[in-house]
Amino acid sequence: MSDNGIRIEEVESVAQPPRSRVDLQDVSPPRERTKDYLDGFLKAEPPKLAGGEPGGDLYEAVVDALKEIYDPEIPVNIYELGLIYGIEVDEGHVTVSMTLTTPNCPVAESMPMEVEMRVGAVPGVGVAEVNLVWDPPWDSAKMSDEAKLELGML
Repeated sequence: MSDNGIRIEEVESVAQPPRSRVDLQDVSPPRERTKDYLDGFLKAEPPKLAGGEPGGDLYEAVVDALKEIYDPEIPVNIYELGLIYGIEVDEGHVTVSMTLTTPNCPVAESMPMEVEMRVGAVPGVGVAEVNLVWDPPWDSAKMSDEAKLELGML
């Protein structure tokens, strides 16, 4: 026994473990893999989204237009601020439900009109309607992480 309590045993040799045996009579010849195993997967295209669904072209164009509108007091766009509660697109008719940071907001009269003008200018939008709602009231929890980072809240 050594000083640290480990027992060392020396051996002359170690027996080899038995090898596995394969009887060649039981092995079938390898099959050739056909090349069509990925045909359906690789050729399939993602389903086309309707333009008014989230991810659709018209919907995303409306979101991009909303991201160009900034709150004059806060250097963040109204979409990232969480002022947009909903966007509904129905065959060129777009309805945006939104709120403001407070009912006494200095742009309470002009902001909904600007949203209506910007959304109405998106190609494919025939009629743009803005519904200003106060329930639920806006709070900073509705802001995106990007907006919180911009304002130093993260």
